[in-house]
Amino acid sequence: MTTRYRTTAIDGLDVFYREAGDPSAPTLVLLHGFPTSSIAYQELIADLADEFHLIAPDYPGFGHSSAPAASEWDYTFDHLADVVDRLLDSLGLTRYAIYVHDYGAPVGFRLALRHPERITGIISQNGNAYEDGLAPFWQDLRAIWANPSEADLAPLLANYTREATHWQYTHGVSDVSLVNPDKEALDQALLDRPGNHEIQLAIFMNYATNVAAYPQWQDYLRTHQPPVLAVWGRNDEIFAPEGAKAFARDVKDARVHLLDAGHFALETRRPQIAALVRAFLHSLSD
Repeated sequence: MTTRYRTTAIDGLDVFYREAGDPSAPTLVLLHGFPTSSIAYQELIADLADEFHLIAPDYPGFGHSSAPAASEWDYTFDHLADVVDRLLDSLGLTRYAIYVHDYGAPVGFRLALRHPERITGIISQNGNAYEDGLAPFWQDLRAIWANPSEADLAPLLANYTREATHWQYTHGVSDVSLVNPDKEALDQALLDRPGNHEIQLAIFMNYATNVAAYPQWQDYLRTHQPPVLAVWGRNDEIFAPEGAKAFARDVKDARVHLLDAGHFALETRRPQIAALVRAFLHSLSD
């Protein structure tokens, strides 16, 4: 199936997205994490486009979408969700499942809170919604969130180095030869654009709003009972596997699969994940 690469204007920004599959088929919206973009899903899109309609946007500041300076655009998760919401509206999408990874979870759960009637199901691949999932990785950042005006933010810039990007792709991976170096190289090249570290720092600091919103997301899950597939790399040191297991507390019949993988589980376990996603999407129409 052919993937099309499109750009549309949303609120004065150029927003890039990948689209494949028959638009009359069930839609899956793929929401990427940090430090990547919709390229994270290019192979999964090809895997699923024979039966499903796939949409994968790049957020502002990521991938091929506009990246206005942090001083000129408010880089918050609310604002990122606004852009994705308006993109989906512009495409006439009123019913869709969401696949969320990393930053995709706070974007996706904001969409779910705004439009619970639109969400047919949620696939979380290392996309956290629980305190249970916050690994020790977040300890220093949580201390900064508590006193941001007095914090030294310079150490956070280490998260945007080539070494840090390589670590995200390879930590917890038993066979690193499965990791495509082209993707981390592209991610790093985009991270290193002038002004992008300031953009990413603003988003990183705003992550505190997601932790504060976890109870709302959990209430949404308990109240609306969307079908949930949690498929995680169990060796993730950013979002721990306890975050995947926690979905079963709030959603009856939540499907939880812990794979031998790290944070970017899709990079090393894509065939297995694709099969699980296909079966899950089929179940939504049963």
